[in-house]
Amino acid sequence: MVTADPYAGAAGLIARSAAAFASAVPEDPADEGYFGPGSIAWQLSGDLGGPVGGLRSLLLQALHPLAMAGVDQHSDWRRDPVGRLAATSAYLTTITFGDRATAGRAAARVRRVHEHVRGTDPVTGRPYAASDPALLLWVHATLVDSTLVTRELFGTPLPAGDADRYLAEMVAAAELVGIPRPLVPASTRDLERYIERMRPELQRTPAAAEAIGHLLDLPELADEIGEIWQDIRDGAIASLPEWARDAYGYQPAQPLTPQRQTEIRQALGVLDAAYLGEPGVLEARQRITLRARTAQRA
Repeated sequence: MVTADPYAGAAGLIARSAAAFASAVPEDPADEGYFGPGSIAWQLSGDLGGPVGGLRSLLLQALHPLAMAGVDQHSDWRRDPVGRLAATSAYLTTITFGDRATAGRAAARVRRVHEHVRGTDPVTGRPYAASDPALLLWVHATLVDSTLVTRELFGTPLPAGDADRYLAEMVAAAELVGIPRPLVPASTRDLERYIERMRPELQRTPAAAEAIGHLLDLPELADEIGEIWQDIRDGAIASLPEWARDAYGYQPAQPLTPQRQTEIRQALGVLDAAYLGEPGVLEARQRITLRARTAQRA
């Protein structure tokens, strides 16, 4: 008797994300890239809180009307949301672990795509361009902020000072997509101030409500992964700042007590085990570990 793969839902949520990761970790990089084995960026890449952080960042990004209008009018998220998530994962993995030439080529492809993403937001009436450093900065800031917040809640908290070190490292990632260095928050204080300055521009547009509603309730998830996705979405919503939850009209399904945090961590552990069982993932992680140990010995 053949048992259906319980992790095959939503057009292969785990399988496609795993394949993107495995293919993006190089086997023989020409150099250590923009970060290197001793970086905080490398440490954070395998944290269990990553899936919650990714979803949280999308929730925040969608509250910028111009950023959301570009996604709504120029992407295929309705047809293939998992494909979009996998492509984003592959890009982030490439710039984190790839050598400088490979990371540069990946970033150049993203910049070329952005050149054609232009239009007018129907809600505010304002024109937008995906290559606008102001929009790129919002995407960058929400990603790094969510990485730090969800690691603290659901992963392994960083030692004092390492959050600032991480943000300083990620200035390089921001520059790769076209954000001028002086604009990029390089410390937790700068990041907090930037997000606070952005709040008057943020709102839940109809496009944001539709996209996020679809993402939070991905169709066709098998029962097992569907339960884990529920934990991921609960964690993402609970970890949002109160003003963002109010904008969406969301409230956590239950209070984020220490017990609930543990439950979400356990679900993320089950997800990671399934992820690790996908072809190429174990080998990719072993390559990362070997490079890190080699760098430590050196």
